Amino acid sequence: MAMFDPKAAAAYVAEAHRTRAPYRNLPQEVSPPSVADAYAAQEALCELWTPLHGPVRGLKIATTTKVMQQLMGIDHPCGGMLYERRIHQSPARLRLGDFMNLMIECELALRLGADLPRTSRAYTAADVRPAVAEAMPAFELIDDRRAHYKSTSALSLIADNAWNGGIVLGAPQRVPEGLDLDGIKGRLTVNGAERGGGATDDPMGALAWLANLAAGRGRPIEAGMVVITGSVMPTVPIAAGDTFVFTLDGLGSTEMSGIQ
Repeated sequence: MAMFDPKAAAAYVAEAHRTRAPYRNLPQEVSPPSVADAYAAQEALCELWTPLHGPVRGLKIATTTKVMQQLMGIDHPCGGMLYERRIHQSPARLRLGDFMNLMIECELALRLGADLPRTSRAYTAADVRPAVAEAMPAFELIDDRRAHYKSTSALSLIADNAWNGGIVLGAPQRVPEGLDLDGIKGRLTVNGAERGGGATDDPMGALAWLANLAAGRGRPIEAGMVVITGSVMPTVPIAAGDTFVFTLDGLGSTEMSGIQ
């Protein structure tokens, strides 16, 4: 059996994005055989995408909340990278033609005020909480390339940077030490009409998971980076002319609109 080549997997993913090919799980000849191999492919993709999208400025976690695991049929979290040129500030106007099939997720974003370096033991939610400096509502831009969610392989999803096409951040709010970030209610409106809602689900656990993943990959989370902690509701599509506003209680709102 041929050895897995993460650069070949990354080249396949990069070419699929360049040619706007519909999403498919990686073919057997370049498919990662393990989670570690999938992240190696994501690292190789980073080498190809940094010149296009800028350096990595944060991390995302996918399929962390129960609602998203049920939607995707995946029973464990997956991590991805946030690139500098794909981080937008609210209110954002996004050209839908820059994406193949844009979907929106509603999340709590955290900005770190301290590094989370590699340690001799795994981080816990309690360990990472003091490193959080700011919090804000965020949209994650998911370019799923018309994927069939239930048949998506977790290994292919990881290699494809967990479909991240960017984020839109609301105004940052300083986080008081005693504020519980779990269970904060959020609401989405589309063109002024309520579209749905949910609540944050163990965001400190998500941050700890990402800190351990990042340290294990040799690129620990650094102060100033942004982490998004999982969608509070299922993904929703956006059409040209739509204006989305996502509000988290006590943390304000983020706004984006889709244009042709």
